Amino acid sequence: MTATNASPALIDIRASRRAFMGKGGALSAVAIALLGGHEAMAAGMKGDKMADMSQDVSILNVALGLEHEAINAYQLGAGSGLLQKPVLDIAVMFQGHHKTHRDALMATIQKLGGKPVAEMKLEAYAESLNAGSLKTQADVLSLAARLELGATNAYLGVIPAFGDRELAKVAARLAADETMHFTILNNALGRPLPAGALSFGA
Repeated sequence: MTATNASPALIDIRASRRAFMGKGGALSAVAIALLGGHEAMAAGMKGDKMADMSQDVSILNVALGLEHEAINAYQLGAGSGLLQKPVLDIAVMFQGHHKTHRDALMATIQKLGGKPVAEMKLEAYAESLNAGSLKTQADVLSLAARLELGATNAYLGVIPAFGDRELAKVAARLAADETMHFTILNNALGRPLPAGALSFGA
């Protein structure tokens, strides 16, 4: 599908993924503190750290959009009839992790005075992810692994922005979930582990 005949919703998803990869490091310490449930820490931050919450809301909404996409990707996989029972159970568990991420992002956006981006209909995600091309369990797992790897690298991208270890820890925990998902999916596909060290977030 070319950009000329893609729907606005599909263009938004693709642009959002690129935007988060490019802007993740700009997220403020206040937003990360709230995302990690450290409200007292966030309340104590002053000056330029509090300067532009609108930018934080924008970036967090991009992350939220990606979590919506992941939740719906797993829903498409679960509803496809292509996943065998043990794999289906893992997919549902991973979807639950993404729902927890979604809820944390939505709560943080609201605490910053913003409006969380709405989830689209399942059909829009099906079109964006080319769900019609999924013919086997391996196809579903490959799609999920690709999305999880993108999320891993995106969340790792925010870590260098923080001098505070607690703030970096929140971003690292999000990235760790995504890394776990990717690794398990990659193993289920029978693919080799990354040959080199430091293979994520590069």
